[in-house]
Amino acid sequence: MLVFRTATALKKQLLLQKKTVGLVPTMGALHAGHVSLVEQACKENDLVIVSIYVNPTQFNVLEDLENYPRNLDDDQKLLQPFSKKIFLYVPENEDLYPNGVVSKTYDFGSLAMYMEGLSRPGHYNGVATIVEALLKNTSPARAYFGEKDFQQLQIIRALNTRLHLGVEIIECPLIREKNGLAMSSRNQLLPPHQREAASVIYKSLEVILQKANTWSLHEMKSFFVSEIEGLEGFRVDYFAIASPSDLIPVEQLKPNQVYRVFVAVYVGKTRLIDTVELKRI
Repeated sequence: MLVFRTATALKKQLLLQKKTVGLVPTMGALHAGHVSLVEQACKENDLVIVSIYVNPTQFNVLEDLENYPRNLDDDQKLLQPFSKKIFLYVPENEDLYPNGVVSKTYDFGSLAMYMEGLSRPGHYNGVATIVEALLKNTSPARAYFGEKDFQQLQIIRALNTRLHLGVEIIECPLIREKNGLAMSSRNQLLPPHQREAASVIYKSLEVILQKANTWSLHEMKSFFVSEIEGLEGFRVDYFAIASPSDLIPVEQLKPNQVYRVFVAVYVGKTRLIDTVELKRI
């Protein structure tokens, strides 16, 4: 597969192709969840750009950035079955941050105020800065993002609309490991016993979905916190149920409504997130 380190070289090659282009932005440490995005993108476009870039401005803790798993060789091996249809874009900082590694400032209103936005100040400015740069550098017809980062997805949709970038933002289903744990590059940081124990996150969410029409929001949160923090080394960062459109957490659940459950859990030092749709009849 062709590998590009600069947007200049990539754009020059794209001009020669004259094909419909899809973009799959990643931070590497690829897994089956990423592969599902690439598969869908390959079905819907003539050419797919997979970007790999660990974006420093979306990390709040330097240790988290330094420990983020990186293995370009493994990533390329995983992408090899798609090699005839994809370009790999692996830029250096200077290519995406020509004026220094500093994020722009955006106002996404309530979309960035809660959950990840509250727990990780400035995180979504970093995300939006790099996604804007990637979209402008690659000019795709479509860009593919996973449902696991639903809050991020809504912010990217808003970014695309406000900046009139004209990209179709495609939401792809959340992919889970066999034990139900949401696939994430951060799962690689967990020792085997914690990775298995972390299945409690989704198992607890499944119980909450089963009780969607009988439990109050308080009962749901109390159950989740009790299940998670009953395990050694596990701690709940947040549990929130919000409207999918504005991402404002609600205080009580109303009938005939569709909500999103958002959770973040520390497993030791590793922070994991998950989300499910909740329908209240």
